[in-house]
Amino acid sequence: MTAPDPRAPRDPRAPRALTPVSKVLRLCLHALFLALLALAAGRAVAGSAPRSGWVVALCAVLAAAYLGGVRVPAVHSSPRAGALWLAGLGALWAALLALSPDGLWLAFPLYFLELHLLRLRWGVAAVAVTACAAIVGFLGHNGAAHGGAVNPGAFLGPLLGGAVAVATVLGYQALYRESERRRELIEELIATRAELAAAERSAGILAERERLAREIHDTLAQGLSSIQLLLRAAERALGEPEPAPGPALEHIGRAREAAQENLAEARRFVRALTPPDLEHGSLAAALERLCAAAPWPRVRFSLSGSPRVLPTPYEVALLRIAQSALANVVRHARAGRAEITLTFMDASVTLDVVDDGQGFDLSAAASGSGEGSGDGGFGLPAMRSRAETLGGLFTVESDPGQGTAVAVTLPLPLEPVEAP
Repeated sequence: MTAPDPRAPRDPRAPRALTPVSKVLRLCLHALFLALLALAAGRAVAGSAPRSGWVVALCAVLAAAYLGGVRVPAVHSSPRAGALWLAGLGALWAALLALSPDGLWLAFPLYFLELHLLRLRWGVAAVAVTACAAIVGFLGHNGAAHGGAVNPGAFLGPLLGGAVAVATVLGYQALYRESERRRELIEELIATRAELAAAERSAGILAERERLAREIHDTLAQGLSSIQLLLRAAERALGEPEPAPGPALEHIGRAREAAQENLAEARRFVRALTPPDLEHGSLAAALERLCAAAPWPRVRFSLSGSPRVLPTPYEVALLRIAQSALANVVRHARAGRAEITLTFMDASVTLDVVDDGQGFDLSAAASGSGEGSGDGGFGLPAMRSRAETLGGLFTVESDPGQGTAVAVTLPLPLEPVEAP
């Protein structure tokens, strides 16, 4: 059996585990109800009331009905079952109240049961009915004992008890809702922290792959390419003025072949370390997929000039700059449309990201404050660093209300890059 995902949304119909405070309150309510029943039965036996046997029997039946309902899960999960259980308890309590004035004490725990198991409006109505029944029972027993005299406590006691119960339950529900909101916020923060940690790990892996690819391309691959050129020059020098095959030329030829094989292997390593976005096509195809996947605004991709195969560090830098710039458009620009253009020229390649959004103040961005700064989420220093690392030029044009244009120009390498 697989463990549930802690980030998965919770089913609102699923019962929640009771908190320690809820368990204590529930145990106190059970203890109060049973203690009041025991007190009523004890007073009936000690006072030798004429119907003490019936009182004791009703108290026992009420205790059994109460304990049975407490142990039935449907009473707590189904409003209909809870209402039927309360109706049965109410009928037994009314019979006990008719036999003994001590049954009046049970009205207070009944208030909490009704407010807990019924909807608020039905719970308040049930509390009002229970209070009226308590008043009627008290008046009946008090009138019979004192010749019809009416005591104000007969009205104030049940009514004040009902009001206190309603206020207590409403206050507890408000605290519970606030606690639930805080719990959900904490769960959301924990899930967000886990997602951020996973994103940071993924970003670190990708950054390390890019670094290794760049190091292999700039050192090992370039060194092998230089060795191959030098060996080719040595072959030509040894073969002039008269080509004469010999051991030296054979060794040079084998060395050049080994350099060629190792250069091909190094390029395979570079391609294997290429970011996943560039694994299944060219830079133009990756940029087109990036535009199509943007949730908002509508982004159009255009390609200008004759495409050329770029070194892997160039493709990675241009793709990452496009991703960062488009992320800024989605999060901050409030734009209606945007366009990414990749332009190949004779000696350079240019990437432009333009939007018609709200723009920002370049002076505030340059000073490190405001929405356009790197701290504000645009990441301009990171994009500029990527471009300048490859000897490129990074520019930003923007004004409040005039949209934003990001452009990066990288010089093309003098030697053509072999297609993978």
